[in-house]
Amino acid sequence: MGDLWQYLKTRKKWWLAPILGALLLLALLTALAQNSAVSPFVYTIF
Repeated sequence: MGDLWQYLKTRKKWWLAPILGALLLLALLTALAQNSAVSPFVYTIF
């Protein structure tokens, strides 16, 4: 994670930060909803 942060800071690629944040959020949502009652609703998003 530190290498990625250094890359963003050095190369001034700040437009990548929201994309990476959204992907991380979707990954977290998918991982948390694997075994819960919310999983049928989460998978309709994808």
